Amino acid sequence: MWKCRNPPCDARLGGTLMGRHESRTRNRKPESRPLDPAGPELEIRVIGRARTPWRRREDAPHQPSAAAGTEGVLEIEPEYRPALADLESFGRIWILFLFDRSHGWAARVKPPRGGPKRGLFATRAPNRPSQIGMTCVAVTCVDHTRGTVHVQGLDLLDGTPLLDIKPYLPFVDAWPGAGHGWLEEYLRAGIEPRLKKPIRPMKEGKG
Repeated sequence: MWKCRNPPCDARLGGTLMGRHESRTRNRKPESRPLDPAGPELEIRVIGRARTPWRRREDAPHQPSAAAGTEGVLEIEPEYRPALADLESFGRIWILFLFDRSHGWAARVKPPRGGPKRGLFATRAPNRPSQIGMTCVAVTCVDHTRGTVHVQGLDLLDGTPLLDIKPYLPFVDAWPGAGHGWLEEYLRAGIEPRLKKPIRPMKEGKG
């Protein structure tokens, strides 16, 4: 189970997510040795936050395709802004993020399209053991001075912690023949996924 070094996770823009033994190693200097995944600690750094129109889970789209035209901004912490160099040369990027408002998980979950429960790892349900998610968005602008990445098709909640950014490479990431797993029977029957579209956020002063 992940815990923030300074909980709650959304208390500040930066931060570090630590394993349960972080109290013993809080002041330890980084060591240049391979990380042991089976060891007592695993450190993940929050590199920034997502800025989007949605603050509640029930308002956000289920997938980027349900809000392809939605604009959002990735605000990157100052120490990581130099790493944005050359990012604007790519049309799309992968975003790894933390489901910071999801808690608990179940081994089998009910998909939004209906049908029987499925194994969690065979779905994209937000409640997961490590609470890590990924999404693919289009890049429209990169401001290196301000440390912002403007994107389209972002399906994250406002303030979502960002863990990493990677370029989307069509010749590596696109596998059209991979198949749709248990979804195949629904697609053959013409049953499209019920991707919930986002709810337009209310203007200030209206309720």
